Amino acid sequence: MTTDDILIAAESLTVGYPIGKGLFNRSVLNAVNGVSLSIRRGSFFGLVGESGSGKTTLGRALLKAAPITAGHARYSDGEVNYDLATLDGAALKDYRKRAQLIFQDPYAALSPRTTVRDIIAEPLEVMGITRTRSDTDDRVREIAAKCRLNLEHLRRFPHAFSGGQRQRISIARALVAGPRFIVADESVAALDVSIQADVLNLLKQLQRDLGLTFLFISHDLSVVAHTCDHVAVMYLGRLVETAPTRALFAAPRHPYTRALFSAIPSLDPDDRGRGQRLTGEIPSPLNQPTGCKFHTRCPHAIDQCRKVEPVLETSGDPSGEGHAVACHRWRELMETVPA
Repeated sequence: MTTDDILIAAESLTVGYPIGKGLFNRSVLNAVNGVSLSIRRGSFFGLVGESGSGKTTLGRALLKAAPITAGHARYSDGEVNYDLATLDGAALKDYRKRAQLIFQDPYAALSPRTTVRDIIAEPLEVMGITRTRSDTDDRVREIAAKCRLNLEHLRRFPHAFSGGQRQRISIARALVAGPRFIVADESVAALDVSIQADVLNLLKQLQRDLGLTFLFISHDLSVVAHTCDHVAVMYLGRLVETAPTRALFAAPRHPYTRALFSAIPSLDPDDRGRGQRLTGEIPSPLNQPTGCKFHTRCPHAIDQCRKVEPVLETSGDPSGEGHAVACHRWRELMETVPA
C-alpha cells in the first residue's frame, strides 16, 4: 500500500474534552488517545470494540466533527490534501462535501415534518451545490434511484416508511453531495437481521458504483466479517489490533480481540463455553490503569503488562498489508493458548 493509495491517514490522533470547573479542578478526558491508522481509497474499513471504547469519537474526529487536540489526521483524494487538525473556513466547507456520516438510528435521524425529497435535497441547498430547483430535483432523483427509492417515496414523510427504508433515505442524504469518504456509525444496528443484509449489500454496491471509501463502525463482528476488508479493534481510546479481515478472523492475536470473537454465537453445541470470557467493565477514561489498559480484565496479564504500555507492533502477513497488535505476550499466547 503506497502513500498515493491512502485517503485518510491519522498519526497519534488524540481527542480530549476538558471537564471540571475552576482553575485547579480541571482535567481532560481523552476519548481517543494516540491512534494511528491508514484507510485506503475504495476500502471498507471496519472499526470494532465495546461501547465506550472511543469508536464514534474517532469517526467524528475524522469528519472534523470532534476536536483534534493532539496528533494529525490527513485527507487526500488526489484533488485536495487537508490537515483535519487545522481545517477551517472555505476548506472545511469543501471537506463537508467530501466526507459524510450515516447515522445509527434511522428513526431519530429524519425530520418527521419534512418530505423525503426535501430531506435528501437539504445538503445540496445548504452547501450551494445546485443552482436551481430543477438541478436539485434531478440530483435527488438520481441518488434516490441508486438507493432503491422511487418517485412516489419522495413525496411521502418518514413516518410512512419501515426502518430499512428510512435507512436508505439516510444513505441517500449522505451521498447526495457526492462525497468520497463515508463514516457509517452502527448504521445497521437498529435494523432486523434480514433488513441488515439488504442495507449492507446496498452499501457494498454503492461503494463499487461510486468509488466510495467507508469507515464502518460496529460492535457486530459477524457483520464486519461479511462487509469489511480491513479491521481495527479499539479499546479505551486506543487501537489494540489491526489487520486485513481474513487474517484477523483466521488468527486473532490480542486477548481482547479473542474475547470479542468468543462472544460470536455458534450453531455448534460443542463450541459452547469455549474461548475467553470478559469479566468486569471497561475502565473509566478518567481513571485509566497504568501499563496495558486491558490488563485489569486480561487473564494472561503479568507484571510487565501492569507497568509498561505496549505499542502497536506490525509484523508481516501473506496479504502484504501487515498485522499489527499491541500486546507484550501475543507471540507466546499464539503458541500456547488456542483462539
